[in-house]
Amino acid sequence: MKRFEDFDLSSDIMKGIQDIGYEEPSPIQAECIPAVIRGEDVIGQAQTGTGKTAAFGIPVLERIDPTDNRVQSIILTPTRELAIQVSEELRRLGRPKRVKTLPIYGGQSIIRQIKALQQGVHVVIGTPGRLLDHLRRGTLKTDGVEVIVLDEADEMLDMGFIDDIETVLRFLPSQRQLLLFSATMPPAIRQLSQKYMRKPKYITINRGEVTVPMIQQVYYRVLENMKVEALCRILDSEEIELAIVFCRTKKGVDDLTEALQVRGYLAGGLHGDLQQQQRDRVMGQFRQGEIELLVATDVAARGIDVGSVTHVINYDIPQDVESYVHRIGRTGRAGRAGIALTLITPREMKQLRLIEQETGAKLVSRELPTLEEVAAKQQQSWISQIEEAIRSEADLSLFEDMIEQLADKFSPEKVAAASLYLTFFERFNKASDATYNFGETGASPGMVRFFINVGRNSNLRPQELAKAIADHAGIGLRQVGRINIYDRFSFVEVQEEIAPFVYEALQQSRINGMRVNMEPARPRTNSPRPTTRDSRDNNFNRNRRPEVNARG
Repeated sequence: MKRFEDFDLSSDIMKGIQDIGYEEPSPIQAECIPAVIRGEDVIGQAQTGTGKTAAFGIPVLERIDPTDNRVQSIILTPTRELAIQVSEELRRLGRPKRVKTLPIYGGQSIIRQIKALQQGVHVVIGTPGRLLDHLRRGTLKTDGVEVIVLDEADEMLDMGFIDDIETVLRFLPSQRQLLLFSATMPPAIRQLSQKYMRKPKYITINRGEVTVPMIQQVYYRVLENMKVEALCRILDSEEIELAIVFCRTKKGVDDLTEALQVRGYLAGGLHGDLQQQQRDRVMGQFRQGEIELLVATDVAARGIDVGSVTHVINYDIPQDVESYVHRIGRTGRAGRAGIALTLITPREMKQLRLIEQETGAKLVSRELPTLEEVAAKQQQSWISQIEEAIRSEADLSLFEDMIEQLADKFSPEKVAAASLYLTFFERFNKASDATYNFGETGASPGMVRFFINVGRNSNLRPQELAKAIADHAGIGLRQVGRINIYDRFSFVEVQEEIAPFVYEALQQSRINGMRVNMEPARPRTNSPRPTTRDSRDNNFNRNRRPEVNARG
């Protein structure tokens, strides 16, 4: 099966798949989804980055009855980080169906978890120890459980969870479906499957080759609402002959193609909804160099073999590592050097790190070109275009009349420079450089100071908080400045130029299991009627607590 439509999924789940941006099933999804829907026990041997969460998540969500508030599926994971990640992906996939997911793990208030379970949850994702705690307390009812998933089973065994896993399984109904996913199949995993599974279906996915040595791999940090402008700056700064620009969805292809065409780029879109005649026309234009930029989805780009592609640009980061490798392999053909550029928004840093880990390649971080750098790069191109227009004997009479009127007030040089300025800024909105204005935050020079709702109550020390911020935003520890850490909140400074990226990366993320709220801090004041947070801040100063540097 090559399409999600072939699985006969409900319209709600199909909408969740489309909303999350999946266009076609990865190999493990194509094998697992129909088997799980048929009710078979499944053993999936696949590494992280193959799309295995959706491989079990989609059929699990398909089986959920949202009108029944009982727990209907339990997913065991080795770590709280993976529990949160799986819960978030299932929440997004199951949102149209109104499926409620809950991650439970140690280090988080068990009282809060009990209250959430009492309110009604359909899918529980948790670590073995905390799941067992709830089962023994009787706060996690299992009478409605139909599907159990052991995710990264080999890692759970390596961490010594085998006894906990077996105890959890004994709490669950005997008539249930068991899915087991593991990167390796040591004897202990096989024994576990023989003991608890009924005629399991084995599905093995080989990753294959995951490196493309001739390709230079680069990424740019961009804010979501600046992606089009960021792409335009990159396009105007690179020596591009032909480029394939990858989008996650068909609508994304249409929207980006139109945005590029409006800005004067020679771009064409390619996706699965186009008729064959349209596809052939766009591909013909691309091969002949009539368009420089082919904007495409993963499916539409399959089979494209154009040897002169100099750049692959991931406008949207792909959902799995295989897709990334397939995409960038479209350049660097026949021994030629190629460049793969990836735009990374704050929420996509984790996926970038996963790609680096699985491919063994370290992507190089580049700063976006400034408007001044783009203008300098484009000067020779503009000169050539102006000379060509003059020599072509085009009808310039309308513009000559305008210049005569303006020449009464300004020099010809000023008129020409202003004309070029207006033409250039049609592509770029200079105001978007100041997407965020955090105002005065009481920070050190060159820094922005934030209030964040985690502190010592989350078992955090300053060094750990600095590392968590750096990991979430993909920045260096040296870009994190002073930290004031208190019982229930903290103040942290980051460098001004990366403050918007850090702000978006941390919003609604989790640190040590706590959902993060981050806001620009207010400046330290001694006003007689301070706001609540200013009052806290002044109390800090009066108590003379030490400022702690993030680097220890």
